[in-house]
Amino acid sequence: MTHQQKNQHLLWRAGFGPLPADWTALADRKPADWYATLRRDSAAAPRYLNVVDAELMQSYTIPGWSKTVDEATRKRVQLKNNNAIRDINLAWLREMADSKAQLREKIALFWHGHFCTLTLNIHYAQQLLQVLRTHGLGNFRTLLGEVARSAAMMLYLNAQSNRKGHPNENFAREVMELFTLGRGHYTENDIKEAARAFTGWWVETDGTFKVKPAEHDEGSKTVLGHTGNWNGEQVLDFLLQQKDTAVHITRKLYRFLVSDTPDERRVAALADRFYKSNYEIGTLLDDIFTSTWFYEPALYGARIKSPVELLTGIRRTLALSLDNEEQYLMLQRVLGQILFFPPNVAGWPGGRSWIDSTTLMLRMRLPQMFNEKDALNVQVKPNNDLQPQSNVVNAVYSNAKVRTLEKNTRFDVRMDWKAQVARFASVKREELVPAIAGALLPSGLQVPPSLITSYANSDSRESFIKTATLQVMSLPEYQLC
Repeated sequence: MTHQQKNQHLLWRAGFGPLPADWTALADRKPADWYATLRRDSAAAPRYLNVVDAELMQSYTIPGWSKTVDEATRKRVQLKNNNAIRDINLAWLREMADSKAQLREKIALFWHGHFCTLTLNIHYAQQLLQVLRTHGLGNFRTLLGEVARSAAMMLYLNAQSNRKGHPNENFAREVMELFTLGRGHYTENDIKEAARAFTGWWVETDGTFKVKPAEHDEGSKTVLGHTGNWNGEQVLDFLLQQKDTAVHITRKLYRFLVSDTPDERRVAALADRFYKSNYEIGTLLDDIFTSTWFYEPALYGARIKSPVELLTGIRRTLALSLDNEEQYLMLQRVLGQILFFPPNVAGWPGGRSWIDSTTLMLRMRLPQMFNEKDALNVQVKPNNDLQPQSNVVNAVYSNAKVRTLEKNTRFDVRMDWKAQVARFASVKREELVPAIAGALLPSGLQVPPSLITSYANSDSRESFIKTATLQVMSLPEYQLC
């Protein structure tokens, strides 16, 4: 494999694909140098993505606020909240597309699918997003604690109703099953006892975490073989002491970054190092991205791009911007992945679940629709497992401007082709299709040149490069990375 092929592979897995400005350097720099740059560019703390104005913040932070204002104010602030949910979605999507901290945003997207919540309180949603973006490359012990104590997670999993004498097992169950150990590595009694340990956990109206001693069960509890008067923090420690947690996290991250079909031998070796590092996420990522096996030919094109990866990658490749950014929300919805709206607490299944006959055709049409302003007329399929409950989505996407985007939508798009055309300036005309395909598709995927040239515009060299690029991006193979 050439440096260009390896670097394209790396930039799609550790980010959202290369920018046009990166293309010259793809062939020159060693993958290890690229990865070092990705790590360095993601080292700084992220800026807080805040879409909440002063009035909206008051509604979150003043206890009983809704009783102190009139009905008109309540309705106006509710509309602000719904608009803010869309705003935080688009703000994060811009970070994924434009930020130099590609690794940070890509791993934050992984944690967004691992630590799933669904809240219509935008203050809580953006607080949790900041946790994922701040600690996503740090220590898993720290990340787990911050997420577990977040208002979004505690309210989503009913931790507020978990009280002495009346334990609610939902929070304890999901922490064990989804966030740490994985199924089969705990008992029902472990869940019951852990739920008692988490009693007393509470969040204030403004999202501040606290423990209410009067609500905490002070009795003896046995969790994963440990007996004592444990609290929630100690239970989290017990979960991290189990190597099964390291294996579970490693396997999920392997699926997200490497292949939909994990190599269990590699997972075990990676998990062992992850565990011995005291759960340093950066160590795990280094072990993956600096390994020789990561660049084995069989792993190129071994993943199906999620809708967010696909949209962000197209945006970066074509230097694309939509005049109406809210169209990205509609595309997320019809493709089956709306940021902040997972289908359930287990998150998006990923892999082949992203693709069916409808979504594949839409994915293949997208590049052409962006270029030709062709009409999109797609409805969300009922009972789609990838869609969260329709009543919750509609509460946020109730704005007529957004809802009507699903009918006869045309995209007003700006694309900067200068870098794309310049990249192939020295390539012979008869070699353009293989060169363009090599730049856009995972290595090893062959495209018959006649398949592209028969649809490309040959009026000029520039027209040919533009249309051939869009034709390659319209292939089924472009759905892979």
